[in-house]
Amino acid sequence: MAMERDQEKVLDYPIPAPSALEPPQEWERLRSGCPVARVTLPSGDEAALVTRYEDVKRLLADPRFSRRLTGAGAARIAANESGGVFSSEMAASVPDGGEGHRRWRREVGTWFTAKRMTALRPGIRDMAEGLIDGMVETGAPADLKAHLGFPLPVWVICDLLGVPESDRDRFSYWSDALLNLTRYTEEEVSAAQEEFFAYMSGHIERRRSDPGDDLLSALITGTTEDGAKLTDGELVGTGMGLLVAGHETTANMIGKMVAMLLSDRSRWERLVEDRSLVRTAVEEALRFDADSGIGLPRFVTEDTELGGETVPAGTTVMCAMAAANRDTGEFADAGEMVLDRAPNRHIAFGAGAHSCLGQALARTELQVVLEVLLDRLPTLELAVPAGDLERVDGLAVGGLATVPVRW
Repeated sequence: MAMERDQEKVLDYPIPAPSALEPPQEWERLRSGCPVARVTLPSGDEAALVTRYEDVKRLLADPRFSRRLTGAGAARIAANESGGVFSSEMAASVPDGGEGHRRWRREVGTWFTAKRMTALRPGIRDMAEGLIDGMVETGAPADLKAHLGFPLPVWVICDLLGVPESDRDRFSYWSDALLNLTRYTEEEVSAAQEEFFAYMSGHIERRRSDPGDDLLSALITGTTEDGAKLTDGELVGTGMGLLVAGHETTANMIGKMVAMLLSDRSRWERLVEDRSLVRTAVEEALRFDADSGIGLPRFVTEDTELGGETVPAGTTVMCAMAAANRDTGEFADAGEMVLDRAPNRHIAFGAGAHSCLGQALARTELQVVLEVLLDRLPTLELAVPAGDLERVDGLAVGGLATVPVRW
């Protein structure tokens, strides 16, 4: 009966947390007593929420269910009428499933191999070194997010796509307009999407006539295994999607990772003493992140059993990866940040056919940033108490407003 009473409660989602680096206290109650909860999204629409590791991973990996929220009866996530990035033209321009999606992932995925990531590391390190030089010159205290976290991923993804560095500030606005669930009006979101679409269409045309050594040029001039080319819509959607995903998610994660490590300075000091832990520390930061955002939606197209309950067809389900990554049924000492945790089967990048295509790039950027900071600023510390850090409100991917540091 307790579970039935829990299921009658409708929670506002995202669920508030005690502080920027702590998880909502509600997560544990939901995992143990209400595996499929009813929530109200920023749009006012209702959805289901799953928080258990097994349920989240299974739903994300199930090819029957769509990441797009364009079907009849699908919930809108954002407060504006468009419903946000999950209902946008950008999301619809890339194949969502079947052979079309597999073909698209094969073509784009060749640019995110381990070999390519190794080749990118020196350039990413040079970028990080230069940005840290600028931060040190400005002097402490400084906002690590503004000086390093946000610029670096934009520079990397601009370079990967052959986009001029001078345009990166425009991408910051466009991606924020598409990913923020509450800040912008319907008119502002539509205008940003149209401007972004027009820019990327023009960039692809320029690359078609003057190809370079970048991902979009390769996709434009190359052919797929069956001799076909990606359509213009797929090319534009790929460029827009990679810029948005490659900018906001990694930019925010850099700030959160450093804040998590500095919030208990013994973590930072351990890494200063033992750089061999950098790789596992990055993975643990991804798992331990209590503010990864709203999670990933799935539109359930047929009756499905989750957590011992039947979720009816036509339900929009929010998959809370951050909650799943704190599931004590999957992770020993789930509430502790264990820098040498292995294995670490976190699902911060999703699961299955729609797992994050750029996760190798994100891992590379996070590892390089951490290595450079440890080398250059071993005395780094937070300039404010960890409890005073503030989250960015309304952003689909979750982040800190600022990360004040000194050294």
